[in-house]
Amino acid sequence: MCVHLLTNASLVGGASVFQNNVFTIHSLPLLPVIEWTFIFLPIIFHAVVGVWISRNGKSNLQQYRLSGNRRYTWQRITAYIAIVFIFTHVFHLHGWFQNEWWLKNIAEPLGMAKFRPYNAASSLSSALAGPTAIAGILWSIFYAVGVLACTFHLANGIWTAGITWGAWLTPKSQHRASIACTFFGLFIGAAGLSSLVAAKTTKIDAAAKIENEMYDARIQAHTISPDDHKRSAPHGIVEPKPVPVQ
Repeated sequence: MCVHLLTNASLVGGASVFQNNVFTIHSLPLLPVIEWTFIFLPIIFHAVVGVWISRNGKSNLQQYRLSGNRRYTWQRITAYIAIVFIFTHVFHLHGWFQNEWWLKNIAEPLGMAKFRPYNAASSLSSALAGPTAIAGILWSIFYAVGVLACTFHLANGIWTAGITWGAWLTPKSQHRASIACTFFGLFIGAAGLSSLVAAKTTKIDAAAKIENEMYDARIQAHTISPDDHKRSAPHGIVEPKPVPVQ
């Protein structure tokens, strides 16, 4: 999550910086295996176990309105928000499954699977803009709430995990850890929100021009292989070639 948010925050530096980072990620060998092994399966496992713990745990906030009890309650609330956010976010930008039939017949007709890695900034900005101004506002609110929920859940989860694992047991060590986790959460949250603002303020046409030039340069340098599925051209449609002059 931290790598994801910090990579997205590089969009603050411009479309070229963000695109370079995305090119680097998509140059990794066996990227789908890496994503499922270290991202998707752990998230699914954490979500299933977390829901089970949340449904079986008992909050005593009504009896003891202590800060720790409030954090426990908000940890459960943000868990449910994070689950909805992450699965919707992945569907919105990636369509869940990179299968041609699924993308063309399910995800794309529903307005999902909007992100194109080789047109990273422009496709992200277009996805957040939505088909209408109202949709753009709703997506912005959705992402802002989701990012903040995830960052609180992560930062507070590190603090509670430290107590559970015996890393900080005394009141003084817990207080120091709480301060450190708070600053960590604020930093990651700021990175997430800054990437959201950068995506919303990106000029789509200008970003697409930069991305296409970078794509052409990397193709000529043989650092990436041609792949229209990762570009903003619709799936299954080949971009027309210029007609030669007779």
